[in-house]
Amino acid sequence: MLQRPLETALAARGFTVELLDGAAAARARVRELIRPDATVLTAASETLRLSGIDEDLNDGSRCRSVRSRVTAMDRTTEADGIRHLLAAPDVAVGSVAALTETGSLVIASASGSQLPGNAGGAGEAIWVVGAQKVVPDLPTALRRLEEHVLPLEDTRSRAAYGQPSAVNQLLVLNAPTLFSRGTVLLLREAIGY
Repeated sequence: MLQRPLETALAARGFTVELLDGAAAARARVRELIRPDATVLTAASETLRLSGIDEDLNDGSRCRSVRSRVTAMDRTTEADGIRHLLAAPDVAVGSVAALTETGSLVIASASGSQLPGNAGGAGEAIWVVGAQKVVPDLPTALRRLEEHVLPLEDTRSRAAYGQPSAVNQLLVLNAPTLFSRGTVLLLREAIGY
């Protein structure tokens, strides 16, 4: 499933790569990687929710949660402030819809809110990736997104928000940006979509 060539491909593209056993190890490692005073944006992610990482980072006890702050802001009168907070946190933490064996990360979004941080706005990005998300190539990644991830996220979105989900924005990362670091925590177990 997860093999040395994948780690090599990610490292060759400039990502820091760590192979971990599962969600508990990822949760502990994320705690170690994020300094206590950092502003942290967590993406809406079943991987983060199921692992407990989302709760750890958004309960306000460990770091400064961008998500918690943005949720409390008025979408109409504070839209510019929300946009600025989402675009440049110290750390963006999320997952991916798919990870290709050649080392490309595929991230999809309905709202686009987490994409600026992942695309280089954050000083550092951390992606927690379950073993089932590894696919051979980009066409397979896009097929996985449309046929597997989107239907599951659509069901979750309808239950949580009363509205459907969509792939309105798509980000393919082939390398971290010049101004940010990217860490991929590869898990030996499946978690999330």
